[in-house]
Amino acid sequence: MSRTVNLKLPLDEAAVSELQVGDMVNLSGDLVLVGGLPTHERICEYLAQGRELPIELRGATILHFGGYNYESDGQFKLRYLNPTTSTRFNPYMPTLIRGLGLRAVGGKGGLDAASAAAMREVGCVYLSFPGGACTLFTNAIREVKAVEWNDFIIHYRLVQLQVEDLGPGTVAIDAQGRSLYDELSAGAASAMPAILHELDRSRAETPH
Repeated sequence: MSRTVNLKLPLDEAAVSELQVGDMVNLSGDLVLVGGLPTHERICEYLAQGRELPIELRGATILHFGGYNYESDGQFKLRYLNPTTSTRFNPYMPTLIRGLGLRAVGGKGGLDAASAAAMREVGCVYLSFPGGACTLFTNAIREVKAVEWNDFIIHYRLVQLQVEDLGPGTVAIDAQGRSLYDELSAGAASAMPAILHELDRSRAETPH
């Protein structure tokens, strides 16, 4: 049975292991936005080279979120937040999850089997956020704590936020590897023969 859980960041392994597919969550604390392919590529480069990242990401929660960002008087401003599609980052996520020991990743669209396997190894969950709830997400922002990699265009920068009750997010892949996406796909596949049979029957009964 699904439940609603208010999570304090950073998460520890015990808290993550208790989350189950279908749980609804709200996040409070520090997290990092990682919304662009160049951002993922650079994190992987830093890990490969053993370099220290400018924002601490070990054991962190990262979100595939974009939105409208701008600079005013030299200050980074966020007008609104919204999830972006995580599947774009599948090639990088196993490296990030294992290399950083991430506890939670969030966005929309899910992650692939290789990412889910990495999540199971380190104790990490994937949180799915609705694409139409940008007002709720934006209202959860309490502070922009850090902005790094300013050589990138503004939407690709590494941004650390403090948030309060950012949600709702749904645990779509849990730390045991159970995936809501796999279960929905399997359910659709099992229902397809009956649907096709009914369509064939309806066509056969329709007068020509």
